[in-house]
Amino acid sequence: MFLEIRTYRLVPGTRADFVRAMREEAIPLLRQAGIRVVDSGPSLSDEDGHEEAYLIRAFASLAEHRDQEAAFYGSEAWLKGPREAIVSRIESYHSVVIEAPESAAQALTGA
Repeated sequence: MFLEIRTYRLVPGTRADFVRAMREEAIPLLRQAGIRVVDSGPSLSDEDGHEEAYLIRAFASLAEHRDQEAAFYGSEAWLKGPREAIVSRIESYHSVVIEAPESAAQALTGA
């Protein structure tokens, strides 16, 4: 299994709205698209005083990661849905993908 850990540096003062839009709008769409969301939320510490948030997703393979992301981010549901509410609050983001056992995802979700 592969975990993607994505961190977001946010426009100042937008974290609460970003986290709400992620949890209430984007994550349900990700799940409907078959993307496994492990966890998301506000960062407990902010780098250099910048507001930050995170999203952790799990994929069976690197090919699945590539294919599911391409399908989701090109979908009408995303483009006409919460895209603007999410993207307008992001200054920058960074992703890392690591290979991990299923137990890692379970531990992160509290399952």
